[in-house]
Amino acid sequence: MRTHLCGQVTERLADQSVQLCGWVDRRRDLGGLIFIGLRDHTGIVQVVVEPDSPVFGDAEALRNEFCVRIGGQVRMRPESQWNEAMATGKIEVVADRVELLNASAPMPLMMTDEDGEEVRLKYRYLDLRRPRMQRNMRTRARMYQAIRHSLDGKGFTEFETPILTKATPEGARDYLVPSRVHAGQYYALPQSPQLFKQLLMMAGMDRYYQIARCFRDEDLRADRQPEFTQLDIEMAFVDEPDIQALAESMIREVFKDTLDVDLPDPFPRLSWREAMDRYGSDKPDLRIPMSLATVDEHVAHVEFKVFAAPANDDGSRVAALRVPGGATLSRKQIDEYTDYIGRYGARGLAWIKVNDAAAGLEGLQSPIAKFLDERAWQGIAGATAVETGDLLFFGAGEWLTVSTFMGALLVRVGQDLGLVQEGWAPLWVTGFPMFEWDEESGRHMAVHHPFTAPLEADPESLIADPGHALSKGYDMVLNGAEIGGGSIRIHRPEMQQAVFGLLGISPEEAQLKFGFLLEALRYGCPPHGGIAFGLDRIAALMSGEESIRDVIAFPKTTTAQCLLTSAPSTIPDAQVAELHIRSLDEE
Repeated sequence: MRTHLCGQVTERLADQSVQLCGWVDRRRDLGGLIFIGLRDHTGIVQVVVEPDSPVFGDAEALRNEFCVRIGGQVRMRPESQWNEAMATGKIEVVADRVELLNASAPMPLMMTDEDGEEVRLKYRYLDLRRPRMQRNMRTRARMYQAIRHSLDGKGFTEFETPILTKATPEGARDYLVPSRVHAGQYYALPQSPQLFKQLLMMAGMDRYYQIARCFRDEDLRADRQPEFTQLDIEMAFVDEPDIQALAESMIREVFKDTLDVDLPDPFPRLSWREAMDRYGSDKPDLRIPMSLATVDEHVAHVEFKVFAAPANDDGSRVAALRVPGGATLSRKQIDEYTDYIGRYGARGLAWIKVNDAAAGLEGLQSPIAKFLDERAWQGIAGATAVETGDLLFFGAGEWLTVSTFMGALLVRVGQDLGLVQEGWAPLWVTGFPMFEWDEESGRHMAVHHPFTAPLEADPESLIADPGHALSKGYDMVLNGAEIGGGSIRIHRPEMQQAVFGLLGISPEEAQLKFGFLLEALRYGCPPHGGIAFGLDRIAALMSGEESIRDVIAFPKTTTAQCLLTSAPSTIPDAQVAELHIRSLDEE
């Protein structure tokens, strides 16, 4: 039906005849000339219908989003009318054929960014026609191609793992599927292929990858969906540097092939403790040129107990954040930041405006300046490298709480003041704690997952001091977002049993839920490890989108609904009965 795509019609085709298909992006009638912007997935080309053309009447009847076929001759526009912003901006097509393939009803949305998300998702097939969404979807497709090209070239084999599987605790609720043929029993949709990819290493497959669909029944945010896509990688006979080197090389190749972007080589590395100390986050955005400074030693002697008490407590800290040029912030803005970090557990926010750095204490404007002596101030000034016109924020209290709310403040202030630099800032974060204590349940929880290997070589050492144990886990971070996480796995049954025990999983429960894994570990399981990347999140970063919903063809809402198909929905009683289930409302 067509000889060319719209975006391919350039000056190279001048004086040639073309047949094009697409949608009417816009139509302008200038009282003698009709201009049609014809759009397909490659772009828009300008079509001109002249008043003496036999198809003028057909063109007059066209409206936005009508699906049409247009034929004509390509001619150069006058140079004064060139549009350098478009690949087709130097030419136009003089129509000699206008064929209506299908009319469009009045559009339920404007086909612009002004449309609300609810109407965009309800009419997603129309929203996806927009150039922005076309670009996002094709960026994602190119990313997939680059991933496969990179990993295939590194000796990996692509596998598929089951979608209907067994419910296992991995940190979120499972989506359950009732079995029709096994009354009262259920499958679970996989939260990840974690156990299957480990079993493939035990099977001697050596290098596995999979672009896997995963499911988690959890509360949703802009970067969460009930079903999502991740890239899973697993390798046998490796340690942490092997996996990190391979993953880093792959990501570098993917960004180059997809966006023609050169990422740093090598990526910088921070331990989890360093990341929390300096940035208050285990996924720091290194594009923001600010960091936290610990000033405990400089305020431990002051009479101001808000500072002195945590400064003299090994489990606490006093952290300072220098905001370049921040002395211009108003008291109202400072109060808004105080309210903001209250969401992260902060009880208050101390601040100092540095009106004259050379004047010592006399050059400060602050409610807390009177509690400091010259020695304390000189120490703080040296630790933060503060200058005239800067603002210092302070947080004091329990180490993790202070680090977290000061890290959130760092990001918020950096964004508000336009300090976020352009470009890409990847890094590795390593040396994570093996466990975190959960007060509500009164037990340890795995920071990564229960199959992550500890640094400790034997179960006895781990059991003796789990609170200080570090894991062989690592995360890849990009522009303040965790895009991948992985670890070396436990490959000995005794260590796996020990970790289950520390997580409060009894031997009986472990056997019931993970018996197949424990059994497999007994048969010469090799050392192995891997990493998983969140492809929705990477695609959003590549496309410059805030929400992963804008890089997923048919996403769910924040309440896990599909507005297009009205899922989830009720099903007929007969179908419910076949599954041997009934609603609580029926009882």
